[in-house]
Amino acid sequence: MTAESRPRKPRQRGASRPGNAPQPADPTRDVAFDILCGVVEHRRMLENSLSRSASEHDAPPRDRAAAHRLAAATLRHMGTLRIVLEPFLRKEPPEPVRVALMMGCAQLLFLETPPHAAVGTTVSLLRRRKLAPFAGLANAVLRKVADQGPALLEGLDQARLDIPAWLWSSWSTLGKGVPRAIARGISQEAPLDITLRPGAPVPEGGEVLPNGSVRFPAGTRVTELPGYEEGAFWVQDAAATLPARLLNAQPGESVADLCAAPGGKTAQLAATGASVTAVEQNANRMTRLRENLTRLSYPVEIVQADAATWKPDALFDAILLDAPCSATGTARRHPDVLWVKRPRDLTALTAGQDRLLAAAKAMLKPGGRLIYAVCSLQEEEGPARARAAAAMGLEPSPFTPEELPFLTEALTPEGWLRTHPGQWADKGGMDGFFAARFTLPKA
Repeated sequence: MTAESRPRKPRQRGASRPGNAPQPADPTRDVAFDILCGVVEHRRMLENSLSRSASEHDAPPRDRAAAHRLAAATLRHMGTLRIVLEPFLRKEPPEPVRVALMMGCAQLLFLETPPHAAVGTTVSLLRRRKLAPFAGLANAVLRKVADQGPALLEGLDQARLDIPAWLWSSWSTLGKGVPRAIARGISQEAPLDITLRPGAPVPEGGEVLPNGSVRFPAGTRVTELPGYEEGAFWVQDAAATLPARLLNAQPGESVADLCAAPGGKTAQLAATGASVTAVEQNANRMTRLRENLTRLSYPVEIVQADAATWKPDALFDAILLDAPCSATGTARRHPDVLWVKRPRDLTALTAGQDRLLAAAKAMLKPGGRLIYAVCSLQEEEGPARARAAAAMGLEPSPFTPEELPFLTEALTPEGWLRTHPGQWADKGGMDGFFAARFTLPKA
């Protein structure tokens, strides 16, 4: 009797069909998949999707962290992953399937995940997400990727592929070779930087950077460092410390930090002995600001308001305006910005930055000083806004090499500050920031 003619055993009612059996839970990959679909399909920022998905899947902190790492690695290499997968796909799969394939491919090529784990978990993910018809495709494609391994990357200009064309073109204004240097900086997982409270000891394992920040390897859990609960330090990228440092707040001065959350720059200003008012509009970010300043025990006045319309009771000696922006300078920590932001977003952002600059000018005492800063690499949000501020009647006050002896390469001919992820490459890089200083002329 042949196999084809052998009587088949009747399927019991309710029995699962092969391939449709219940799949084991995998919070890490479920959350990472949700994050990536949010970015790719809906242009939703990674952190927003992470909070939503982790809550839905009841993911513990360790799984949340692993999901963030997997999603971030996929986003950092997304252009390369698309090219790698292209020869193995005879026709375009639905976008969620492509996302799952890129996740699996990222694990194989960039995260050193064992092939059986990368392939098996991707197949299970598709079955859990009611995409079982594509499970066979994923199995076949990822096995081929695993077999060929790093050879698939040979000859690819990964730096160029992993940066959207409009961003690469816009960064060419920063100098010859800078876009490629930025891309290299973004391609690596960022280390953890902290700013110490004055007098606090350096936690074991930290490297003190030239600006005074303390750097730990990528993946370090800040809450597990000694001194965290006691408020001995706060998380802050090395580049993010520079605007507050350059404002040079003095004891007893009245200082405003506009758009203050999450509070790192506010803490820097408060540590000088200045009287600090922190202004933040967003309710969720306000919660984070309060939590951070409570842990640090700094006496800061916190105001929930739109800084563009808020009217203080008295004028300030100095103001730090870290304006909302495209955040392209933070792509090494938040690679989703590369794929969420679009050129047209800059129009609304720059209009808002001008409103904030005008409002900040109105809050300054005559002779007072203002620093405008953005964590953006875009010309429209940096130099163009500095020129707009000057046109409003604010007097430029250039930064000097003496103020930043450890990073003179970040000073532009105009006396502005411009950092980017390609700088300090031998130390692990830094975020991209633009800052310019102004004073309000006395009458």
